[in-house]
Amino acid sequence: MSIVNIASPRMLLVGGGAVRQLPDVLAKFGLSRPLVVTDPFMVSSGMVRHCLDPLAEAGIAVSVFSDTVSDPTDTVIEAGVAELARGSFDCLIGFGGGSPMDTAKAISILAGGGGKMRDYKAPAQADHGALPIVAIPTTAGTGSECTRFTVITDVERDEKMLISGLGALPLAAIVDHELTVSVPARTTADTGIDSLTHALEAYVSRRANPLSDALALAAMELIGRHLRTAYHEPSNPAGREGMMLGATTAGLAFSNSSVALVHGMSRPIGAHFHVPHGLSNAMLLPAITRFSVVGAEARYAEASRRIGFAEAGDSDAIASGKLVTGLAELNAELGVPTPGGYGIDEAAWNGKMALMAEQALASGSPGNNPRVPSAAEIVGLYQEVWSGSPRNA
Repeated sequence: MSIVNIASPRMLLVGGGAVRQLPDVLAKFGLSRPLVVTDPFMVSSGMVRHCLDPLAEAGIAVSVFSDTVSDPTDTVIEAGVAELARGSFDCLIGFGGGSPMDTAKAISILAGGGGKMRDYKAPAQADHGALPIVAIPTTAGTGSECTRFTVITDVERDEKMLISGLGALPLAAIVDHELTVSVPARTTADTGIDSLTHALEAYVSRRANPLSDALALAAMELIGRHLRTAYHEPSNPAGREGMMLGATTAGLAFSNSSVALVHGMSRPIGAHFHVPHGLSNAMLLPAITRFSVVGAEARYAEASRRIGFAEAGDSDAIASGKLVTGLAELNAELGVPTPGGYGIDEAAWNGKMALMAEQALASGSPGNNPRVPSAAEIVGLYQEVWSGSPRNA
């Protein structure tokens, strides 16, 4: 096989209660002056105490930046860089869902290189950050704790930017499923399908490799086995642990392969209509899988078997068909709305389709898809997702 460049955090601490070992993790790397990056809900709900209390008990002084928003913006990142400049910090701790972790990554990158966040937009490589990052996820979905990616919205241009490079890769991650027990059902569903999309796209991507394949297949098995349990039985520890492991494994998979068309089309929906990232992925996943199967039928079939939609003895044609059907049925079971059901205006959706297709292609992600679409085909897929009616392949 060709040479493959594999990147991952230097340390992954995994298990129930692992967050209590945060001071030990910092000590291993000689760190003692953290800026905790989180969001207002983590503060108001008291969840951030899971991070702050162990540090206080260890005598580590902490500052908190909690201005993160659900779709991190370049203006918030600039505010975070200003906060960073006011102290003598030696690391950033991203605590929360994907948004706080992505914000911490972007703060480090912008503080390290200056300029504007758009200067680091893919295909540029953001390989340098000012400070190391320790990531602590509180949802089982984004995988941001172990990826070399961050997604930031350019407010002026109304564009979600993919930023990629080693500067976005955390030094360490603490993966504690006990932090997810109180996550609402809607968030569990959306982040769960997000992690499933990560694993599936990593596996069918044109940039897949043997290591990412092994990780993606393992993640699909975990998520297929545990997502419904975590959704229907939120206090079930096995379901929560399985989903957390699945999400992190999927993150390692796509960080070392790539995402593809679903993510390329999802980011503009988030930018223009402020749909949470995992939810916009879920809206798109069945239609885009149907469109893409012809480009990698055997891989989609194997994914279907690993997730649990197809039987081991099913032919590739039958198994891949069951994947498309199974994803649609999963959306229905988890209450995933259509764009119209979410509250998006049809005229606004139609008016943005051409621009969203242009932005999707510009991100580069559709080029990794097994079946690479034209702009017109992406517009057709947006139309299909709105109507819910399959278009001609």
